[in-house]
Amino acid sequence: MTYKAKFLLVDDLEENLVALEALLSRDGLDLDKARSGEDALELMLANEYALALLDVQMPGMDGFELAEIMRANERSRHIPIIFVTAGSGDAARRFRGYEAGAVDFIQKPIEADVLGSKANVFLDLYLQRQQIVAQRDELERMTAALQAADQQKNRFLAVLAHELRNPLAVLAAGLNILERKADPDALETIRKSMRQHLGYMTRLVDDLLDVSRIERGKISLRREKVLLSDILPSALEVAAPAIEVRNHALAVELPQQAVLLDVDPTRFIQIVGNVVSNAARYTPKGGRINVSVSRIANKASIVVSDTGVGIPKDQQSRIFEMFEQSDTGKVLGDGLGIGLALVKQLVELHGGTIQLVSSVPGEGSTFEIQLPI
Repeated sequence: MTYKAKFLLVDDLEENLVALEALLSRDGLDLDKARSGEDALELMLANEYALALLDVQMPGMDGFELAEIMRANERSRHIPIIFVTAGSGDAARRFRGYEAGAVDFIQKPIEADVLGSKANVFLDLYLQRQQIVAQRDELERMTAALQAADQQKNRFLAVLAHELRNPLAVLAAGLNILERKADPDALETIRKSMRQHLGYMTRLVDDLLDVSRIERGKISLRREKVLLSDILPSALEVAAPAIEVRNHALAVELPQQAVLLDVDPTRFIQIVGNVVSNAARYTPKGGRINVSVSRIANKASIVVSDTGVGIPKDQQSRIFEMFEQSDTGKVLGDGLGIGLALVKQLVELHGGTIQLVSSVPGEGSTFEIQLPI
C-alpha cells in the first residue's frame, strides 16, 4: 500500500512559500501553504500534517503564538514544528521556540541540503507511523474475523450435535420397540418414522459434503435440457414431509407455455426442494406456500412465497451466508443454516441468481430463483 503525507508551510511572504515548495516538492508529498497563522489553523482543522514549517516573524499572529495554539489543540498538538527564521539565533529566542513546541530551527537563507535532510526524517517517521497504524487496524480486523469464525464454528458444532442427536434418538427408540416385537399395527408407523429421520440425516450429510465439494471446486454439473414441468414435482416431493407434518397448503402455478431448462436435474431438485422445505419449516402450522413459475427473457423465474415468521430486517443481508439462520424468537425450523448458502452456490454454478424479494416479520417471505432456459 502506498501512503501519502502532507507538510504545512506558513509564511506571510508568497516568495518564501514558493521557495520552500520548490525545495520540498517530491512524489508522495502534498504541500499546503498558508499566509497567516489564522489560515494555518483553518487548514489544520481539515487536514493531517507530518510536519509544519512556521515562519517566526509574521504580522499579527507570529510563529511562536501559532505553535502555542497548536500545542493546546488536540488535533494539532502532535504535529512536529520547525521554525524558519531570519532573525538572530540567541539562546532566549531558541528557548521560547522550544518551549512553544518546536523540534528544530532553520536559519534563512535556507540551505537546501539541510532542509531536505530534516524534512526527510519527519516524512519517514510519519509514513512509518501510517504503516504501523494500518498494520494494527488489519490485525484488529483479522482478530475480529477469527473470533467471529470461532464463534460460528462453536455454534455450528452445537447445532450439528443437536440435529444429529434427535434423529438418532428416534432410531434408537424405534430399534428398541422393534426388538421387543411390539404391536404389528404400530410397526409400520415406527418404520416410517425411522425412515424419515434416516432420510433427514442422509440429506444433512449430503449437504455438508456438497458444501465441501463446492469450496474445493470438486463439484461439477451434469446439464441436460429438461422440461421444468417434468422435474418440478420431484423437487416438491423433497419438501413434502415438511409440508405435510405442518399441514400447509401448497399452491403451484405454471405458465401455459412449456419452459425448457438447461440444468443439472439432480441439482435443480436440490435447489427448489431446499427453498420450499425452508419455507415450510419457518411457517407456522396451517400456513400457505406458493410456487409460481414464469419466463423472463432467457431465464426461468421460480418464485417461492410463504406466510411464515419472516426475517428481521437486520438479518436479511446475511441469510445466504454459511451457518446463518433467522432468529425470530419463534423456533420453527431445524437444520444447520447451510441450506440457503448451498442453494446460492448451486444456483450460481448454473449461471443463475437467487434473491430475497421481500420479507416481513409475522407475514412471510418471498424468494426468487432465476435459472437459464
